[in-house]
Parts: sequence; structure tokens; C-alpha cells
Amino acid sequence: MQYLLGLDIGSSSVKASLVSVETGQTAAQDFMPKQEMPIIAKQAGWAEQNPEDWYANAMAALANCLSAASAKATDITAVGISYQMHGLVLVDAAQNVLRPAIIWCDSRAVPYGQQAQERLGDYCLPHLLNSPGNFTAAKLAWVKDNEPEIFSRIHKFMLPGDYIAMRLTGAITTTVSGLSEGIFWDFKEGRLSAELMNTFGFPADIVPDIVPTFAIQGRISAKCAAETGLKEGTPVCYRGGDQPNNAFSLNVMKPGEIAATGGTSGVVYGVLGDVNYDKLSRVNTFAHVNHSADTTRLGVLLCINGTGILNAWMKRTVAPEGISYAQMNDVAQSVPVGAEGLSVIPFGNGAERVLQNVNTGASIHGINFNIHTKAHVLRAAQEGIAFSFAYGMEIMAQMGMEIKTIKAGHANLFLSPLFRTTLAAVTGATIELYETDGSVGAAKGAGIGAGIYRDSDEAFATLKHYGTETPVEDNAAYLAAYENWKAALAKIVG
Repeated sequence: MQYLLGLDIGSSSVKASLVSVETGQTAAQDFMPKQEMPIIAKQAGWAEQNPEDWYANAMAALANCLSAASAKATDITAVGISYQMHGLVLVDAAQNVLRPAIIWCDSRAVPYGQQAQERLGDYCLPHLLNSPGNFTAAKLAWVKDNEPEIFSRIHKFMLPGDYIAMRLTGAITTTVSGLSEGIFWDFKEGRLSAELMNTFGFPADIVPDIVPTFAIQGRISAKCAAETGLKEGTPVCYRGGDQPNNAFSLNVMKPGEIAATGGTSGVVYGVLGDVNYDKLSRVNTFAHVNHSADTTRLGVLLCINGTGILNAWMKRTVAPEGISYAQMNDVAQSVPVGAEGLSVIPFGNGAERVLQNVNTGASIHGINFNIHTKAHVLRAAQEGIAFSFAYGMEIMAQMGMEIKTIKAGHANLFLSPLFRTTLAAVTGATIELYETDGSVGAAKGAGIGAGIYRDSDEAFATLKHYGTETPVEDNAAYLAAYENWKAALAKIVG
């Protein structure tokens, strides 16, 4: 039996999956460590991790998968990597890590991004499609300014997935998608942004060589083979950041398709077929995994902090004690669409980029003490979450995205019929539910890169479909509730 290996490098854990080449089915999965990986926070707002921990946990998870599948490491024919986005890893000429990785949730570089935005001015959005913000380039600028001795020793900077690929192959490479998530890529010129590099004072030779997302990016080195048992020469042939990879894992590849998740935060990731950007920077735009010089495929990323966490808060504090999420959904559905005029604004988990970084807090509007009950509040909360998704998708539509299909994992908020029906009704999009997993997606990506699959349609032919939610024919009540919600939001943000 031959297998594809997918590795998903998160900040909490590292997941590995073995996918059968013959059947396309998942043969084994595991994650390590069993408790969350530590995050180093030497100061408030800092977040660092040891890159070696990612690699060690990846190999431990792989060993557990091989044991579960009664397989040998030499049975693996190709490797794919998904990884936490926006991190920064620095190595010297001997490929030694120079300092702990600065990961995605570290906020120390915000002032550096703001300064670069001011210097670059009107260049940023038309060329980079984003402001430098707190992304990888700004983190590298912080190192240059605050740790000059370390900066002087940099041979290459990398994203977390690039580091894992280096440990597997000995080659230091990156992708256009990776460079774009670090805000290094000029989409208008189709090249590394010399303007950004010059603004920050970065030498061009610290940028890794660029390889395609789906291709042989390197091969398992003799050193890695001796350490892990993997066969020397096995190709590493796919790499994608976690959000593009999550969309890829749902086979979201065409313009107008959307991948959505509704966990603690809500994420909407849509594919755009033209180079465009939001003038107010309320969403981020990166190169999708199938973007190329010939075919524009951009991933527009919307993140809403206060979504699933609101639903969990409602369960703890509002719902009748001891009921399940399914029972809570039943209670919410016992009252009419629109919760008889009650609206919940769900933005209670920090500043929201979709609101131009305004921190509104969560709030309830239109309470009538004579008619409203717990059921109304529970319904209004789920509707408010769905409306926040739709609100962000309106920005995507303004960028030229014709939203037709929303694909999501059969999990979290998408388990709720009320949430699904509301979202489909106000967006007009069909919602398709699947069993999905980022490490399995990375394995399937390796299959495409190795030529085992012709394309993503063939790779995901075995993707388990749980069901489809089509928009209701009469959505007037839903649209009226959405307008009422937007009116309440407007009173807060203007």
C-alpha cells in the first residue's frame, strides 16, 4: 500500500494524515502534542514558538499514523504541507534557527506596518492588495530594528511551512502564495515587491527561491531519511497556508466559491478571478493555491472574531442550564424569523477588521420586555452571526466576486439548521457541507503535485458530502431582519 502524507502545522498542535493512493481514503490521522504547544510571550502582545517543536511534533504524529495504519515510512510516496500563516522563521547559512519564530498572533510589528504604509502610500493597495499591517514583512522589520545582530546573520527568512520543507529536504524555498501572505508580492507587476523590500531596507538575497504550489519543491534528504525512515528522494510537492489550504481541502478553487468556518471565530475565504482589493482594507487578499501568472486566482479572507464564541457564551449564560447545542437550536427555532424585532450585534471579541478595526463590543437591540424571551435572544444571536457573515460577503461582492456556493465543514455553527438557513436566505448562496480536514487536504495537494491526481476535482472525488442547504424561495422575512440588523449596526459604527 502506498500513501500520501499531509502535515498541518498549527500553533496549538501539528496534525498528520496518511491518505491511500489507491482509494483516496484517509488511512490514519494523529496530532501532537496532546496538550497545546507552548507559546512564548516575553512581553504583552508577543507570541513566539520554537520551530523545532513543529518538526518534532510532526514526526511524532507521523510515527503514530504509521503505527495505526500498520505502514512503513518508505510506503509514503509524496508529502504536502499546510501551515499557520504570517509567521517568521530566520536561519543562518548553516540552516540554524537564529531566534524563536514570531507567529501569526504576535502584535509587536503593528507600528512597522503602519510606518511602511505611510511611506508607500498609494502603492500598497493596487500592488500588494493589502497594507503591510502586522504581517511577516513587518515582523522582519521589527527584527531588523530591534535585533540588528541577528538580522545581520540572516541567510533566509521563511514562513512556518517553508521551515518544515527545509527540514525535510534541505532546500530553502517558498511560494508566491506564501510571499503574498507575508505582503512581499506585487500583484500588479507579478514579482517580488522591490518597493516594499527597499522601504524596509531588506536585501533581496534573504528571500527564498520561489517554487510552484503544486510541483516537486524538493525531495527528502539523506539526513531526514536517516532521522525519520522516510525514503530518500521522496518528493515534497505541495505547500499552502492554513486558510488557503482549508479552502483547497473543500475543493474551493473557482471564482465565486466560498469556504467558510464557524468555530470560535468565523472565517470566510472566497476565490476572486481578477486582481482587486478593498479600498478600506476590511478584508485581506492573497494568492490562492492555484494562482499563476496565466490564471488569476486570489483568496479574499474575511475574519469575524465574535461568532462561535458568541454562540458558546449564549449557551453558558442565556440558554436553559444543561441543554446541548442541538437543543439550544430547537429553542431558538421556536420563535419567528427576525426574533420579532430583536437584533444581536456579535462583535464582542475585540476589534474587527471588517469594521475598519473598530471595537464595537457585542450588543442587543430592540428588546421588548413584554414579548422577548430567552428563545428570542438565542435566535437573534444566531441570526446576528449569519448576518455578520453576509455583511462581510457584501464587501467581497463589491470587489467583483459573484458568490454562488458556500462550502463548509460539517461542524460547529454549520451544524445548526437555523444558522445555515439564515445564511443561505440572505446571501442567496447554496451551502454545501463536507467532511474536511487540513492535513488530508495537504496530502491531496501532494497527490496533485506528484501527478497522481490530474486536478483537484479528481483529488477530492472521495470528499464526503453531508448535505446541501438551498436558499428558501420566500426570503422576505430574512432580508427584513438583516436590514434591521444593519440599521442597528449603523447606529454604532456610523
